[in-house]
Amino acid sequence: MDVKVKFLGAAGTVTGSRFFLEIGSLRVLVDCGLFQGLKENRLRNWDPFPIEPESIDIVLLTHAHIDHSGYLPKLVKEGFQGPIYLTEASLELVKILLLDAGKLQEEEAKFARKKGYSKHSNPQPLFSREDAENVFPQLKPISFDQAFKINDQLSITAYNAGHILGAAILKLQIKGDNQEKSIVFSGDLGRTKDPILNPPAEIPFADVLFLETTYGDRVNEATGIDRKLGKVIRDTYYNGGVSLIPSFAVGRTQMILFYLHRLQQKGFIPQIPIYVDSPMAIDVTGLYKDFPECHHLGPSLENTNANPFFHKNLHYYRDQESSISLNTIKNNAIIISASGMATGGRILHHLYNRLPNKEDSILFVGYQAEGTRGRRILEGEETCRIYGIDVPVKAKPYYIDGLSAHADQTELVDWCDNFISKPKFTFLIHGEPEAREELAGILKDKLKWNTISPHYMESFLLFSGI
Repeated sequence: MDVKVKFLGAAGTVTGSRFFLEIGSLRVLVDCGLFQGLKENRLRNWDPFPIEPESIDIVLLTHAHIDHSGYLPKLVKEGFQGPIYLTEASLELVKILLLDAGKLQEEEAKFARKKGYSKHSNPQPLFSREDAENVFPQLKPISFDQAFKINDQLSITAYNAGHILGAAILKLQIKGDNQEKSIVFSGDLGRTKDPILNPPAEIPFADVLFLETTYGDRVNEATGIDRKLGKVIRDTYYNGGVSLIPSFAVGRTQMILFYLHRLQQKGFIPQIPIYVDSPMAIDVTGLYKDFPECHHLGPSLENTNANPFFHKNLHYYRDQESSISLNTIKNNAIIISASGMATGGRILHHLYNRLPNKEDSILFVGYQAEGTRGRRILEGEETCRIYGIDVPVKAKPYYIDGLSAHADQTELVDWCDNFISKPKFTFLIHGEPEAREELAGILKDKLKWNTISPHYMESFLLFSGI
């Protein structure tokens, strides 16, 4: 039996996670994400899928983020009918994220038609909310740390990856006619000392490893975050402005709420209102009580004085009318809204209204992919194009380092160092070229590993005649 892989995404880019495996006659897609960032990458979302969707037997998801799950509605619409295996927490998150993504796609297409700024005469969404709902019957939950048998040749085991609720490291155990082999997909690895989530599980062995490299070229010291975040909030408050935080609804918003609550409790920032303007973030926050095995907040959620997700200064805004009302606030407030890279969502109308205000601040609290509005604002562009209009950037942008949900370079190397023996191949994925090349050098020098940096649409034979 032969085992092959084809890289349909996340090869030289951070987004578009899609890896197609042929395990004998079984056709497996690991992750099914959307491309984000540069236009040349985003256009791939509209291309026909490189593999006939109806020919794929199963999909395995490492976690729920849209760059790992967001193409599922289109895949199902184009003919995929098999099961989609993912952890229980990921299943609930995927439902929330896909519905929200479908809604945003519909709203953006409608707005483009109304304003006429699309080059298409009748712009259409990539997928709709109905397309998202059509995915749900195919979602099949698996438990952490328990092998799940797909067939006589393949079983899968999910291990905790940290990163977000439900995120998994996936081990594929392959039984051939003559040998057994294991393939491990790291998924997106979380921080070793995350304030909320459990650290990634240590994996002792893999014949082949697929390793994320998002922060392969940098160290994100998770120290002094309270001090840095508190200073920006205080400075903005004293300048008579509003602090606007573009934040991912899954994981990052909850971490920001944790830090802001702690800062207010300790008196390090003013007792000003905090507005979470993201229906999705509200839904996701509610899941933390349902999946305590994924985090270590347990006692805090049961204590009214310690709960970072429910206190007197915190206000959740779900409907659009409430969202628009935030535009009238001139000072003394913190607004958190999605998306984290300012690629879509309600954050756009907040940026549209607040970027021209020199008193306001924009706090980016996560990685900003190349080509996104967030990256361009941080790089100092004087205008930001929103809704087809060039908006002047007068508000002061900040980047709060150390809040990433991704393992940094040191943590990636330490995680790899837990392997008892080095993998035959380690494919470096889910990172920009500079990040993965720097990590490749470290893994070669320190661990003597054989690493491969695959290209988009490149194929490899992993095992022959096993």
